[in-house]
Order: sequence, then structure tokens, then C-alpha cells
Amino acid sequence: MDNIRVSYTEKACAHRAHKLGLKLGVAVVQLVNQTEKSPRAIEYVDQYDLHVSPSGVRLYPRDRKVHGPIQVDFLSGVNNHRRRFGGGNGQAIAKAVGVSGRFYPTVLDMTAGLGGDSFVLASLGCTVKLFERNPVIACLLADGITRAHQVIDQSNSLVDIMNRFAFTEADSLSLLDKPIGSDDYDVVYLDPMFPNRSKSAKVKKEMQAFQKIVGPDSDADVLVDKALQLARYRVVIKRPVVAGYLADRKPSYSLSGKNTRFDIFALQKLPS
Repeated sequence: MDNIRVSYTEKACAHRAHKLGLKLGVAVVQLVNQTEKSPRAIEYVDQYDLHVSPSGVRLYPRDRKVHGPIQVDFLSGVNNHRRRFGGGNGQAIAKAVGVSGRFYPTVLDMTAGLGGDSFVLASLGCTVKLFERNPVIACLLADGITRAHQVIDQSNSLVDIMNRFAFTEADSLSLLDKPIGSDDYDVVYLDPMFPNRSKSAKVKKEMQAFQKIVGPDSDADVLVDKALQLARYRVVIKRPVVAGYLADRKPSYSLSGKNTRFDIFALQKLPS
């Protein structure tokens, strides 16, 4: 990870920052202040700070003009808005995984990313097991989950949602070391990274960072085969609406929106 370093400003964060730097095998620096800007020089192109502060871990481009900070926040912002106003069981992702008033599937998210889709599914009543193998993205996700558990009041409805989350920092393909059936997953969900061919300014900041830090999932095709082995009822693959089928595997059917498409591989009928 040549394009990542861990940074901090407050001395109280030094221990955590150095522990994280050791885990990732990257340099650790103390900044004068959190908004310290790197000069717009060629050596800082595509360079990132994983910044540790009392309010959590954020990912910044060292050239601050590229995009703003990225932090996983399940208590406010986009995730909370999706939970409250996303459309409930009528939204596309709910239909794709088969959520209904009578069935709340156990979902395996093999490519969790920042956990947004899994949070929506958990808010709808699904139990979700998340895997993320990239250590930088996994760090952001784990930090968001930890902060959510620390802040939410026991009477808050978010308690039940977060308790339906089970996150593991690991390659989901390691699941295949287990005998099929040793874990029960009604639905397997995939949202693999793909090569970006658009230079549009509309590409959101998370995607910009993912493309530079994670890169495309070169083994995404393998994930399809493994997902089909692990799922009881269906496999759901999230794709850009204009993208081809992953691994050239035609799904049973698709649900398409303005920008996103869900390809569904139906293995057997859902419980009614």
C-alpha cells in the first residue's frame, strides 16, 4: 500500500494511530492540524491519509482538493437517511434479496465495502454477515460499527439493527474452506469493484478512493461460482445499469433502476 499513510494530530490518538500503522505496514505521521494541506505536487497524486482522531477514522486524499473525507457513519448522513426514507420493503434492494413481511433472509455480503447496503438490509430485519478483505476499507467499516455501538442508547431502534450486523475482516473466499452447509445463508450478496471507464465528475468520492486504493476485483468471476455454492435461495449481484453480466453469467432476472441493476440468480423458491 504505497499510496497510504496513517496520520493523527492529537497526542491522545498516537497509540491507536501507531497500532493501525503497524497492522497495515505503512508510515505513521503526526500532522500540525487535521486540515493540513499537501501542496498540489505530482508526488501526492492518488496519495491518501487514514486519519485517526477522537471522532473516529477518516480517509482523506492528501491533495484535499480531490474530494472530501470518507468516514463510515451509521448514525447520521446517507446511511441514516436510507434507513428512514429509503422505501422499506418496496425498495429495489429489498425486492432483490426477497425481503417481505413474512421472510427476512440471512444474508452473506461477500464484498461489504463501507457497509451501506448491508446496513439497509439489517434495518429491514435481515441478519447480515459482512466480509471485507481490503484492510483500509475494513478499518473504516470496523470503526463505523464500533462507534455506532458506543453511541446508541439501549432504547434506540438502532440497537437491534447493529446487533444484526456481524463483520469479519477477511477474504470471503476463505468461507469455501468450510464444508458447504456449515453456515446457513439464505441469500449471498455481491457488489464487486469494477474498472471505471468514466471520467465524469459525478463519480462519487467513495468510488474514486476505492478505485485508487482497492482497484477492481480481479477475481470477481470466481466470487460468482462460490456465491452460488453458498446460497440457499438466491445470489444477488449489484451492477451499474450499463455493465455487462459478471463472469458473463446470465441471471434468472434483473431489477434495474436509474443507475443500478440487481442481477438475481434464483436457486429455489423463497419461503412464503
